[in-house]
Amino acid sequence: MSNPAISAPVDTVSDLTVVNTFGDLPPQFYTKLKPRGVSSPRLIHANQAAAELLGLDKRALESDAFLQIVAGLSPLPGGDPLAAVYSGHQFGVWAGQLGDGRAHLIGEVRHADQSWELQLKGAGMTPYSRMGDGRAVLRSSVREYLAAEAMAGLGIPTTRSLALVGSPDPVRRETMETAAIVTRMAPSFVRFGSFEHWAAKQDVDSLRILANYVVDQFYPECRVVTGGDTDLAQTLLRLLAEVSRRTAHLMAQWQAVGFCHGVMNTDNMSILGLTLDYGPFGFLDGFNANHVCNHSDAEGRYAWNRQPTVGLWNLYRLAGAFQPIVQDEAALRAVLDDYEHAFQGEFNRLMALKIGLSDLDGEERVKLVDDLFTLMHQYRADFTLSFRRLSDAVRGDVQPFCDLFIDRDAARSWFTRLHAAHQSDSSATSANARADAMDAVNPLYVLRNHLAEEAIRSAKAEDYAPIARLMTLLKNPFVRQNDAERYAQLPPDWASDLEVSCSS
Repeated sequence: MSNPAISAPVDTVSDLTVVNTFGDLPPQFYTKLKPRGVSSPRLIHANQAAAELLGLDKRALESDAFLQIVAGLSPLPGGDPLAAVYSGHQFGVWAGQLGDGRAHLIGEVRHADQSWELQLKGAGMTPYSRMGDGRAVLRSSVREYLAAEAMAGLGIPTTRSLALVGSPDPVRRETMETAAIVTRMAPSFVRFGSFEHWAAKQDVDSLRILANYVVDQFYPECRVVTGGDTDLAQTLLRLLAEVSRRTAHLMAQWQAVGFCHGVMNTDNMSILGLTLDYGPFGFLDGFNANHVCNHSDAEGRYAWNRQPTVGLWNLYRLAGAFQPIVQDEAALRAVLDDYEHAFQGEFNRLMALKIGLSDLDGEERVKLVDDLFTLMHQYRADFTLSFRRLSDAVRGDVQPFCDLFIDRDAARSWFTRLHAAHQSDSSATSANARADAMDAVNPLYVLRNHLAEEAIRSAKAEDYAPIARLMTLLKNPFVRQNDAERYAQLPPDWASDLEVSCSS
């Protein structure tokens, strides 16, 4: 805790300030073990933007020492690798003990008053692997590596991607594939399921230890002190309120960009309100409110339009885990009663910005948004382009927007209503200024499934340029970039045949 933060970039990983705050917890919270690295590792990509958060410069990323660490072959200097235990509800059913089955937390780096845990995903078996092999394949690793940075570029809370390593080591999934390791970063990887684990075991002492750790490290403003002592019950009520607010806002942000997580199990829900664990995710192409991006989700539990409700359901599971300490069910429920208001307020704020209004006050403005989604759903209009092309319409060229709809007259009629709303809006601004503001919140580039698939196919052929290109585009998704027209086009016909599942 006393290590000073580094204030300047370093050119070698040995100069990083590394601590192990999670590893300082009692041993029931994890198993300490070394990663099992991959053979003949190749650094497919290192993310300079994420490295800067750690204080690493380009020379460090190009070093063999860095490759050996992110390939799981050498320890992070000062790190104490471990795999964490947690439990959770999966697809609405209690799954019991889970844990880091193919992930190793290798240490925590402090730089510029921030802390980042580094985790190797795909670095071998742990005691929590159950029937798994502890490995990740190139296909899923490319998707996760790109997805986290795509979300960061959109300004959505997320884990970050530091490095992607490939290896010829064989890994069997539906077919034989090759291994890969993603190094991902987050202030913490504690999940809702981390608390559920101890509540289910009726281990209130461990529950208290974890609660105090999370509050001390990430939510000190939530601590309630009475008479010199912590009132942990009141502290947890404050913590639940803040986690609920963050989760509600995260759900609103997902909905506003057409993002589907695919596996919103409680063990995939971050206590910090981050987007965590990218598996069968997807950004919507043609809009279908009932879209299910996970081929394994036969019941459609995690469809796009159900994500906000599932977020609340998961928060109820977290509240249940807090109950042994809070011991006041009514108080816990009262906290979660604010979730819907927080979600709707943030969603309305985002949607107002996306369609160029100062707010969505009034039934007519709310109906304007609802009718747009109805129109998009009816004609399967492309989600990203429907919003992006609205700025063209505001500038005076309504045709590109209308061309996304089979019934162009219906689209034009809707835009006429939006134009009238703009004229009566409280923000006095020119059409061009309004359109520019809309472009600043409506991305031109998102990680569409077919773009990720193209990068995967190229990577399998040892061509990593498409990954680097996507990383550059997705870093600035709102700004039109040179020679990038095809990344902002409607998906090709073959994209409709792509399927992703929990193995993805």
